[in-house]
Amino acid sequence: MGNIGIGGSNPIRIQSMATVDTNDTEGCVAQAKRIIDAGGELVRFTTQGVREAENMKNISAQLKADGYQTPLVADVHFTAHTADVAALYCEKVRINPGNYVDPGRTFKHLEYTDEEYAAELEKIEKKLVPFLNICKEHHTAVRIGVNHGSLSDRIMSRYGDTPEGIVESCMEFLRIFKREQFNDVVISIKASNTVVMVTTVRLLVKTMDQEDMHYPLHLGVTEAGEGEDGRIKSAVGIGALLTEGIGDTIRVSLSEEPECEIPVARKLVDMIEECTALRAQAEASIQSDTITLAIDAPDWETLQLKAAMAVGALLIDKKAHQLVIQHPDFDNAKLVELADAILQAARIKFTKTEYISCPGCGRTLYNLQETIAKIKAATKDLVGLKIGIMGCIVNGPGEMADADYGYVGAGRGKISLYKAKECIEKNIPEEEAVDRLIEFIRKDRA
Repeated sequence: MGNIGIGGSNPIRIQSMATVDTNDTEGCVAQAKRIIDAGGELVRFTTQGVREAENMKNISAQLKADGYQTPLVADVHFTAHTADVAALYCEKVRINPGNYVDPGRTFKHLEYTDEEYAAELEKIEKKLVPFLNICKEHHTAVRIGVNHGSLSDRIMSRYGDTPEGIVESCMEFLRIFKREQFNDVVISIKASNTVVMVTTVRLLVKTMDQEDMHYPLHLGVTEAGEGEDGRIKSAVGIGALLTEGIGDTIRVSLSEEPECEIPVARKLVDMIEECTALRAQAEASIQSDTITLAIDAPDWETLQLKAAMAVGALLIDKKAHQLVIQHPDFDNAKLVELADAILQAARIKFTKTEYISCPGCGRTLYNLQETIAKIKAATKDLVGLKIGIMGCIVNGPGEMADADYGYVGAGRGKISLYKAKECIEKNIPEEEAVDRLIEFIRKDRA
């Protein structure tokens, strides 16, 4: 793909996604340069319509004129034709099986006979094959990007909200790719819940092996959040799989500037060998349901990432439910706090509010980082509560099903509020929305 290879004997590639409007050529080029200069090896842009897809031509041309050859990826949701256009101008196009042909998720239960279900798969094939032919002609790679938060009603109705359903959503597309002998494909399965993400990727690997498919995998914990929590959650999920030899490209999704993601991802990749050995030591240490991890790290962030990566799989697999971290340079209270954060990221024990927040993209029409800070300040004492803060509707309503309350961008300056997956208020002016969310949470909990 472009001037880099993914999978096989190639290095694990690191990537991020632009957060500016894809119609803003100058802004996109400047942000892409910051990502690439930080070490990003692919840069993704949201292309929510044909206009954005066509502007990828200008973004690509400007970057190349300035000496940047890094592959660009178009991110497509809801409009299959946009993927056809994007394939002309980008090195890779991401399509989401949950909304490529299936309509956006409404959480309705649908009944299908086997014949009707087969007819739905034929609809996918009719749209997908012409797209793959365009990709073949232009040497464009494809990412099949499944998100737990945007599974279709069709998949949910037949398989439920299960790892099997998430994997089948991917395999329906992958089987068509294989029939069409289209092999320039990368697969990602993401969730904000680390247990769902790790369990499902493992199942995908097993299912692909059973069907003699061997394609590279992109790893990420979507909507991981920001700051220490976002880093720890990403290290638990991505690290669990990297220490099992799974993963060919990664993205650490943080609700921060995209170039901030790159050094964190780089550390995870660079620590694979050490953390794989630490994982074995951690497993051998288990006594009385407790992992004891003596760890060497030069600074606090490295310690956080290394500890989370070393024990992530053990906690996700419930090999232990308690964690003790030992380091001579940090006080015990801080180490206990870190252990609690890792246990929460692995869904073992909740000791603080959980925030499911996306990193933002060109679809996000409000100041995400500012909003997260306001919501956190007002809700940080609500232990065990899960609050989703989402830039747009792509994964918003779906991830709300895993959150108690949600704040989702609905349009320019407009926000919708959710209780679980139910929308309770639509299109609130942005300047009122945080206060309205806090007010609703307080009343609801009272």
